[in-house]
Amino acid sequence: MDIYEEITRLRREGRRGALATIINVRGSIPSFHSAKMLVREDGSIAGTIGGGCVEAEVWEAAREVMKSEKPQSLTFNLNNNPKYDTGLVCGGTLEIYIEPVLPAATLYIFGAGHVAWNLYKVARLAGFDVVVTDDRETYANRERFPEARDIYSDEYERVISQLTPNDSSYIVIVTRGHRDDMRVLRWAAETPAKYVGMIGSQRKTIAIYKELEKEGIAAEKLARVYAPVGLDIGAITPEEIAVSIVAELIALRRGSQAQLPHMKSTKAAEILKQS
Repeated sequence: MDIYEEITRLRREGRRGALATIINVRGSIPSFHSAKMLVREDGSIAGTIGGGCVEAEVWEAAREVMKSEKPQSLTFNLNNNPKYDTGLVCGGTLEIYIEPVLPAATLYIFGAGHVAWNLYKVARLAGFDVVVTDDRETYANRERFPEARDIYSDEYERVISQLTPNDSSYIVIVTRGHRDDMRVLRWAAETPAKYVGMIGSQRKTIAIYKELEKEGIAAEKLARVYAPVGLDIGAITPEEIAVSIVAELIALRRGSQAQLPHMKSTKAAEILKQS
């Protein structure tokens, strides 16, 4: 199996992994410099860095690298540590670099107006793949969004039937009206997306929550929605709103969600229960 092809497949399918590479060797080891081992999120592996206890420890570290999304370097002295004397090693020292293999972070933007256009620009700079959807071809087109991965100009229901967001996906709803927002949120709340955000006031959010709860969508699914969308930085202009939204996406992507004001969605859900 070609490890690089397997990495490409994992990323295409929205799955995680960690790649361990021997980057330095001193002495004799049962492998070679630059040998690689890929650990998938289900614990299975491809390739080898020599077997034995070293490989077992690297496997454990790889799991942590997947979780933290941060690389690690490990050094093993095979001469002085008896636990590595398994018959699989010959003595020596090796250094192993473990890096995360992460699916592309895809941002699905619903709506293609001024906020969406600025959001697309800022998100692209931050490294997101962007998919734009709007039911107006004059807005959702390649001329306005030249670097978008995909652009859909069709009725929202027809588009969302073709989309398969995963747990590395982000969804932001910035359509031109409450009706369209609700149509998209009805679908988005049921997806495994890492983030679902909707623009608008808390009053609008609660009104939409009420309607969707009447339809049978569970309150806990709505409670995970970030609404109003974006960090509270006093943003007013479309450009500022776009920055606030992408800042929120980055905070979640980089594991700083403890700092996010997710209470805004929780508060909306609580108000809804009391109403």
